[in-house]
Amino acid sequence: MSTGYSKLNRRSDNRKALCRDLATQLILHGKIETSLVKAKEIRRSVEKLITYAKKGDLHHIRLAEAILRDLSIEKQTALQKLFKELGPKYQETKGGYTRIYRVGYRQGDACPMAIIELV
Repeated sequence: MSTGYSKLNRRSDNRKALCRDLATQLILHGKIETSLVKAKEIRRSVEKLITYAKKGDLHHIRLAEAILRDLSIEKQTALQKLFKELGPKYQETKGGYTRIYRVGYRQGDACPMAIIELV
């Protein structure tokens, strides 16, 4: 039976940490290069975070904090950027905040690579 998400060949705690970190980097930098499977997986959490940022009330701020979890300086900066810049920017848009481009294969193991960016 299908799980509905990619396991990324990791245990659940490592997989969640990876998705959190990649989502934080995407919010901070606007574009990252990663494997195609990881890009498709973090798209789900980033779309959810931006939808929370569009609503912008205290409840949704706390939901976003729960997804980003440990609030180091980097994650606090990402949370501020999410609610002060990205939320108002995408206020009129209904989904589709990210775009994935295939960019070829990685040299070492021929893994398909992709660039995921905020539209």
